[in-house]
Amino acid sequence: MGQSKRMSRWYFGGLASCGAACCTHPLDLIKVHLQTQQEVKKRMLGMAIHVMKNDGVLALYNGLSASLCRQMSYSLTRFAIYETVRDMMGSTNKGPMPFYQKVLLGAFGGFTGGFVGTPADMVNVRMQNDMKLPPELRRNYKHAFDGLFRVFREEGLRKLFSGASMASSRGAMVTVGQLACYDQAKQLVLGTGMMGDNIFTHFLSSFIAGGCATFLCQPLDVMKTRLMNSKGEYTGVIHCLRETAKLGPMAFYKGLVPAGIRLVPQTVLTFIFLEQLKKHFGILIIS
Repeated sequence: MGQSKRMSRWYFGGLASCGAACCTHPLDLIKVHLQTQQEVKKRMLGMAIHVMKNDGVLALYNGLSASLCRQMSYSLTRFAIYETVRDMMGSTNKGPMPFYQKVLLGAFGGFTGGFVGTPADMVNVRMQNDMKLPPELRRNYKHAFDGLFRVFREEGLRKLFSGASMASSRGAMVTVGQLACYDQAKQLVLGTGMMGDNIFTHFLSSFIAGGCATFLCQPLDVMKTRLMNSKGEYTGVIHCLRETAKLGPMAFYKGLVPAGIRLVPQTVLTFIFLEQLKKHFGILIIS
């Protein structure tokens, strides 16, 4: 009697990420608000209350369509690349891939995903920031696809990929942080023999992975938000880097706590959803 195990399907990462995004979208919205305010006036909770008071509770879900659109382009791609290659490699050579290969694969998957997801990400940032602008400056995209179409029409194809280098690099970092560290942490936790392959293990491993991912990509995230949101005050990545550096080294970690508060639950939820999808709907493999 061979034992059976279930493998992930290529689109599960996208679905799991969408599920997580629905839960963490309000945090994401607040993070963008915090990163784009010039001088620090409000902290996390203050910002949340401010948004709800001004625009109602549902305003916390502004731009959800863009967020889901981004997950379906960006996360779907990176998970599909990472998991497909990892499972292929895993079946050819006996035993799990070495960590450095996971890191390289994660970087590649994330880089590609980041590039593919740039247009959706840009519309996401713009839609979230829109309501802070005075009415005459607002872009008023009706939803994600309207936003994509209008950027394409009004600013051209190149502008859709503005910040692609940033988004790709950040995608690479997050994916290394999330996927490679998750796999590794899970291997280590299971290796102690104290815990089985259950939801506690998934929670602990994804918590560690979320922490790694947040720390790795916060500087890139700050830059990406500033570049995508800019109306041309930065000539390029290097210029943005220099301007941000003038504010001191901590400027790159501005919003680290909100970013952590957002990325850690998102990582945890994504992997818990992913493992559940795999368990119940995965491809059955009888070895």
